[in-house]
Amino acid sequence: MDKLNVDVIAENLMAIHPLLYKSLTRPAKTNSNITPGGMFVLGSLKRHQTLSMSDIGKCLSMPKPHVTVIVDKLIEEGYVERSNDVNDRRIINISLTEKGATDFEELKLAISENLKEKLLLLSSEEIEQLSVASKQVKDILISILSKV
Repeated sequence: MDKLNVDVIAENLMAIHPLLYKSLTRPAKTNSNITPGGMFVLGSLKRHQTLSMSDIGKCLSMPKPHVTVIVDKLIEEGYVERSNDVNDRRIINISLTEKGATDFEELKLAISENLKEKLLLLSSEEIEQLSVASKQVKDILISILSKV
């Protein structure tokens, strides 16, 4: 019985990302040229201030070559900048520019507003169910990550 439940849970969780992408990220792309990968990088930098390329890859579970492509595009757009690590010149750190921080916050706000508009289409009962379920999923995923 547990194996069947685990299989169903895995399928459900894997279905969430594409559904969120369709409803959140895609509409926001019309307002910005930041890719979803770029949003994840900007969000990590917002949280941690400065990260090396390897650390960005670890935060996002992305291979370093993929991170490099995303960061290079963000540098071209003026959202992030490279700097040498003060303790080890071999390490290149990445940090948000003022433009990157501002545009990231604006895009995050636009995505949030878009989501709120969609949530307002739900009934009160659906909103309550989603509130409880989303908090539970978030808490459980945080618990899973703390065990890894």
